[in-house]
Amino acid sequence: MFTGIDEVDWAALRHACGSAEDVPGLLRGLASADPAEREAALDGMYGAVHHQGDVYDSTLACVPFLLALVASEEVADRAGIVELLVSIGDIGDIGDESAGPEDGTEDGPRTRAREGVRAGAEVFVLLAADADPAVRRAAPGALVRFLDEPARVLALLRERCALERDDRVLHALIESLGLFVRLHPGHTAGALELLTAQSSAPYDPGLRLAALGRLADCAPDRLPPDLVTVAVGLLRERSARRSTGRHGVDCPHADTLAHRIRRLRPSDEEGSQLLRTLHRGLGDRLDERTALLKGQLTSPDTVDRCNAVWMSAGLFREWRADWAGPVTLIGAQLAAGEGRLRDAAVSVLEDLFGLAAPAADDLAALVTSRPDLWVRRRERGAPTLGGPLKALARSGDARATPVLAEVLAGPVVPYDLGHVIGHLGPGAAPLAPALRHRLGEVVPDSAGTFERAVPLLSALTALGDAEAVPEVLRLLRGLPVRLRLRDAVVEAAVRALEAFGGAAPSLVTPVLRELLETEYAAVAAGALWSVGGDASAVLPVLTDELTDGAPRRRAAAGALARLGPKAGAALPGLRRMVLAEDLWERVSAACALWRISGDAELAAPVLRTAWAENPYTRRTITACLAALGPASVPLHDLLRAELAARRRHLASPSAGYGSHDVLDDERLVRACGEVLEVA
Repeated sequence: MFTGIDEVDWAALRHACGSAEDVPGLLRGLASADPAEREAALDGMYGAVHHQGDVYDSTLACVPFLLALVASEEVADRAGIVELLVSIGDIGDIGDESAGPEDGTEDGPRTRAREGVRAGAEVFVLLAADADPAVRRAAPGALVRFLDEPARVLALLRERCALERDDRVLHALIESLGLFVRLHPGHTAGALELLTAQSSAPYDPGLRLAALGRLADCAPDRLPPDLVTVAVGLLRERSARRSTGRHGVDCPHADTLAHRIRRLRPSDEEGSQLLRTLHRGLGDRLDERTALLKGQLTSPDTVDRCNAVWMSAGLFREWRADWAGPVTLIGAQLAAGEGRLRDAAVSVLEDLFGLAAPAADDLAALVTSRPDLWVRRRERGAPTLGGPLKALARSGDARATPVLAEVLAGPVVPYDLGHVIGHLGPGAAPLAPALRHRLGEVVPDSAGTFERAVPLLSALTALGDAEAVPEVLRLLRGLPVRLRLRDAVVEAAVRALEAFGGAAPSLVTPVLRELLETEYAAVAAGALWSVGGDASAVLPVLTDELTDGAPRRRAAAGALARLGPKAGAALPGLRRMVLAEDLWERVSAACALWRISGDAELAAPVLRTAWAENPYTRRTITACLAALGPASVPLHDLLRAELAARRRHLASPSAGYGSHDVLDDERLVRACGEVLEVA
């Protein structure tokens, strides 16, 4: 297995952690008789030699030895090594041999790694019939990806489907058939026949679900007309057959690095994967996906419901639809006796904000009955709001207000409490005195000033509490120069003064004028304009700021936009800024130009390009269009297209999701509608 390993100059090779001189030890560890050593070696391979999917020169050097390891029946846990090889050699299931250049670019090592694995692909033929079912489960995916003989691969898959008796291996074979269809479009007929046959009786319900998921992805015309009814029935039949000897709910959670990548999932996670595949295959067929999710959420099996709750999060974050029905069913899980199911439901509802309103009654009941869940205390770090209370407040339900008042009166205030106040609207007004009191307790030069002050300032800003002016000024004046995250605290304080400083201009104006001489000039000038409306006091400052660093230029452009035609003196600087390399600078300058001069001919193309290139700019652009009123007509086609889109604007198959993605998208949709309605 290790012939020639000492002839490789490992010290001259590199991996994610530096020199690859430790790689021979990792390779030998994979063949150890000690399970713990094998596990540590596999983690080491993923942590250094193939860190986060990267391929290094040391990774290429490992491939022949990894192939030798999986070929030896003396080596235990070979399935994990097969999956490592698949990950190293996989370019992305694209089926295009020209996916990356042979050399000369950063894609070169990936292509060479793929070719290295393909050179030894004959070993996967033998592994497909290995005595170890875990190896047989890992082998089909490698066969499909690396054996460059489609007809032979299909024949092998057909043979294994006929001979195999292990359900998990059969699942892997079905997954591989679906992959085969994607990678070899010229040889799909036989694979689709196999998948169609396995989607029907008398096959095991789990296998039928797996086949339906793959058909949904690659041949939706072969799906049964009553797909949802069939799928829900199969799910429940599968659950009824599953072993009842488990303790509690084993919901999908992170495991060790090697376990996650090897995908050695427990049975409930396997069921989740089956339904995720089916949902993914259905794509934008949202009526069917909604009905399917409702079927999952009403399953008599607690594990199925838990899986459905976790699965729903991605659905809500990616698609715009009427989710009231599924959200109501998720709310119903809050009364479940199983804590993990309840926690899963809370976790999903937290990120839905206003869309969680159909579950508000259930959230309120949980908050009322479980005061111990109001605050989440951790061994390390500051306490945070408990999930049920946070979800209730974010949904905008007024029943959160008296509970938040009790929390504010407690000995320790969760650092994130202030951030939920704005979602409660005017209903949170009774909290203002307590928030002011808590802000008064913040010591300006303490280590935790940022964590304590910014959320409280955010809350008071949302409430427009003019009585907080003295406390905001006290905090602002007392901040030491070297305070950690001082900029964020100053800007939050200035935004607060801008929001309610008009009620006390004699107190606020002098402080804002002092800030005009600092690095916070742009932010302060914008606030000073809102409080006093004196263009002559802020225009020279903002014009000068256009020549400073990018963040300050952007802030200055944003403030100048609010001055409108009175900021005409800044137009030359803004026209230069429209040509900036940074996209956000261009957007800020274009918005200001349009609002100041009415020059749509220059500004509109910049904003149109930014809208397409970076979805994160869309809310900023829509706010600009709202301020322009009827003059924004040249870009109304973008707003109409946005409202017609079913996928949320921040959703991307290649990107992760943020906790505020749903909120941001709902706000964008609402803003687009308002602009068009006014026009």
